[in-house]
Amino acid sequence: MGLLSAGTPLSWDDTKKVADHIRSHGITQFLHIWDRLKDKNGDELLWGDEIEYMVVVLDNKTKNAKLSLRQTEILTKLNSIVNNLSLETEDSIAIPTFHPEYGRYMLESTPGSPFTGSITDLLSVEKNMRYRRTLARKYLKPNEIPLTLTSFPRLGSPGQFTEPYHDPHGAVSSHSLFLPEQITNPHARFPTLTANIRRRRGSKVAINLPIFIDEKTPRPFIDPTIPWDRSIYAEDPEAKNGAALPDHIYMDAMGFGMGCCCLQLTYQACNVSDARRLYDGLIPIGPIMLALTAGSPIWRGFLSDVDCRWNVVAGSVDDRTVEERGLKPLEHDRFKIPKSRYDSVDLYISEHWRNRPEYNDQPVVIDPCIYNRLRQHGLDDLLSKHIAHLFIRDPLVVFSETIDQDDKESSDHFENIQSTNWQTLRFKPPPPKSPIGWRVEFRSMEVQMTDYENAAYAVFITLLSRAILSFNLNFYIPISKVDENMSRAQGRGASQSEKFYFRKDVCPGGRSPKSSGSSSPVDESRPKDRKMRNCFPPPEIPENGVPQGPVEEEYSEMTIHEIINGKGDSYPGLLGLIWAYIDTLDVSQQELSKIHSYLDLIRRRANAGSLLTPATWVRNFVRTHPAYAHDSVVTQEINYDLIVAVDEIERGVRNVSDLLPEDYTGGEADGGSTSP
Repeated sequence: MGLLSAGTPLSWDDTKKVADHIRSHGITQFLHIWDRLKDKNGDELLWGDEIEYMVVVLDNKTKNAKLSLRQTEILTKLNSIVNNLSLETEDSIAIPTFHPEYGRYMLESTPGSPFTGSITDLLSVEKNMRYRRTLARKYLKPNEIPLTLTSFPRLGSPGQFTEPYHDPHGAVSSHSLFLPEQITNPHARFPTLTANIRRRRGSKVAINLPIFIDEKTPRPFIDPTIPWDRSIYAEDPEAKNGAALPDHIYMDAMGFGMGCCCLQLTYQACNVSDARRLYDGLIPIGPIMLALTAGSPIWRGFLSDVDCRWNVVAGSVDDRTVEERGLKPLEHDRFKIPKSRYDSVDLYISEHWRNRPEYNDQPVVIDPCIYNRLRQHGLDDLLSKHIAHLFIRDPLVVFSETIDQDDKESSDHFENIQSTNWQTLRFKPPPPKSPIGWRVEFRSMEVQMTDYENAAYAVFITLLSRAILSFNLNFYIPISKVDENMSRAQGRGASQSEKFYFRKDVCPGGRSPKSSGSSSPVDESRPKDRKMRNCFPPPEIPENGVPQGPVEEEYSEMTIHEIINGKGDSYPGLLGLIWAYIDTLDVSQQELSKIHSYLDLIRRRANAGSLLTPATWVRNFVRTHPAYAHDSVVTQEINYDLIVAVDEIERGVRNVSDLLPEDYTGGEADGGSTSP
């Protein structure tokens, strides 16, 4: 969501004038936080999720599913109810909270207060998610539904895809050929962000996804729904002049990416060192989870040849100029920048001895002045590079009332840059004047159709994060291979058909932890923990020194089945590592059964298609629909039936044994609760 400051937003020309001021004071603010809290230690595990919903209106007469643009009205009602519930309940019970998001049809929800390391909290996630959806559904209109779907299939298609209808001709911030201005949250931050990305870039964003070639798809595919000759805005000829590629689905606005929904998880670390270690440990996991959660094969009413949102969102906020993109020599801009500000992580940042320089094998663009300032202040090389890399970007939204701040009391200028670097992981310093510690946010996953699935992935990543720290697991591979994995993860059916680079030996000293009493690198004589710990001693350097063999021999290409479920005796798989960690916990049989249910979903999604990803299920639904003409077009009728089906799946009134386990019951049988 980012900073929702109140005030008067500056135009891009005025924002550019204060960019150096924002950057300089943002670094000052970070250094004040660093000086106060770099030695903060002993924080307990606190964690939480963010889930985004899209509110959809079902018109049964016309068989049309449309996005409801009532976000402001819905949030006003929901927040009033949440406030009343908070006053009426015990302090120990947290009431979920709802927040605005970029799309005027979107709601973001969080648990209300963080979960702890208790097993009870871990297993209350699904109930909490269900309660949030139940609460939202209760205060919607009878024909409105809250969907957790990554992308709306007919966003930007011809005809009416919003309620009420609005014409794209009035898209004054994006100048889009397809999306009306009213699709965007009316808070000044969002239209300003949209307009300033376009103005800074010097053109509209240009997103092109390969079309899925079906039996009757025209070749070449030249999109007949693009208004090629529109002449309202100066950028209108861009599509005709080459921005729209043949055999691709063309999108031209921030709303196509930032209007997507996802599942994000944030973990508080024991200290800054552990936060950096966890950040690095999860970097290679990002592409794997993107492929495994794939849920978005349809864009602007067409079946695409990709399954994920990632490149769409990256393209939707790509504010780089032609010089920064390397299309012209640098003359007016400072840097040539390889990626959008929404993309995969560029740098491992832990000072741990396992983080060999060879893993950071991609050149990282940094602001040398900021880097030198951080180094002179006493920060190490890697963290200085990380911050100096983020700060090559300009601020995109500045409010005139917030330009001058008390840098000891505020971190708004730092967050202005930090929060508009949207990467697979985010390293999050503590806010000023807050008990919150150093945190890591995991951001690559696509949201799933049901709360059961979203809870399963939350439990999986939470337990994996504990295994990483508890067993001192080593997932390092070169960053260039992580980038390649991100590219592969988005392809059609990637979770089943693709291979990914992954480390072969992830355990210290080659000792693979195994569940059920087998050899483990932790002290088996230690009593089992009833609570997931957060503070672990860092691994000691081996007696024979730090390994120095060729990095290329440390990883190989594996299927997601192998990465998740294991590969013979040499590699136990992520699930094997998690089960070994669970063996260190004091867990009841009932709790173990519930954990098994969640982890079995992950196992089956990874296991050669035993259960389909949402993207594959959606693609199959479209291709077997009676109205589908095998021409890659997802019509209004097909979209309506798909949205109805997704809602029925979530509620448990439609059985889909190829997507979910047979014993899935759904939200209609269980509305969830806030109690553990």
